Amino acid sequence: MVTLTAQRPQKVKAPAARNRRRKRISPLLLAFVLVPLAVEGFWVFWPAIQGIYLSFTSWDGITAPVAVGFGNYVEMFSDPTFLSALWHTVIWLVLFGGVSAVAGLGMAMLLAKERRGVGFYRSALFTPVVFSLVATSLIWQGMYQPDGLINNFLGWFGLESWQRSWLADPDTALYAVIIPALWRQIGYVMVLYLAGLKGIDPVLYEAATVDGASAWQKFTNITLPQLKSVNSVVLSVIVIDSLRSFDVVWSLTKGGPFHSSELLSTYMYSTAFQTLRLGYASALAVVIFLLAFGVIVAYLVRAFKETD
Repeated sequence: MVTLTAQRPQKVKAPAARNRRRKRISPLLLAFVLVPLAVEGFWVFWPAIQGIYLSFTSWDGITAPVAVGFGNYVEMFSDPTFLSALWHTVIWLVLFGGVSAVAGLGMAMLLAKERRGVGFYRSALFTPVVFSLVATSLIWQGMYQPDGLINNFLGWFGLESWQRSWLADPDTALYAVIIPALWRQIGYVMVLYLAGLKGIDPVLYEAATVDGASAWQKFTNITLPQLKSVNSVVLSVIVIDSLRSFDVVWSLTKGGPFHSSELLSTYMYSTAFQTLRLGYASALAVVIFLLAFGVIVAYLVRAFKETD
């Protein structure tokens, strides 16, 4: 006689329950994400929002802010110092950015190959990056003195007519200030391009050599296309450093003489802490942000279109 035993059906776990267990996020992971985000929001985003708000007010830092609408922005168009500082900032951006990018890439290509003594030259070019901008400014301030190294050097070669007070001359003050900034920036850009050049496959150059490509053809068809991602980083760094350049200018000329080396950054500082017009200075800070954001976004959009 066969007896049948009824088996209890096993419970099948629903797929939704399994998915909920898989999607559960660790509290520790949330802490690592949310805590830095909260700190960033408190120290960066919230002050930025306050700065935008203050740009629509008249505020001296003591009394309560008074709303003026777009008054600060309208005033800029009739402010000769702002227009001069804006023009100088554009010149600074073009010269500082162009020379540092070209010179940094050139130095990186010269020092990319491992050979005897190349480490010394890399270190020598990167050393100015380690110095603070104030220390760099003091070094160059001594060189720019009427009896400093530069004028003495010109005198040794019979070029006395070229000697001048470089920082006190309105025609040369801005360009004299750019040189110390470049002296520091070129080494930094060189390191960025060195990292990019190290990531290029040598097989590409070997194949180009077999095909009879010239050095210029290798540079335009292999090196530059392979450095697109590095170029984006370099452009962002250059634009941000250009628009926030303050230390070297303030240490050497404070924007003078007669505002001939005034930048938006130095004008913003003097407006905020010397004339106590913090509302107008906040509007200047917004303009600086829009310039940096506009240049970087325009380049990235163009780069993405070329990639597609």
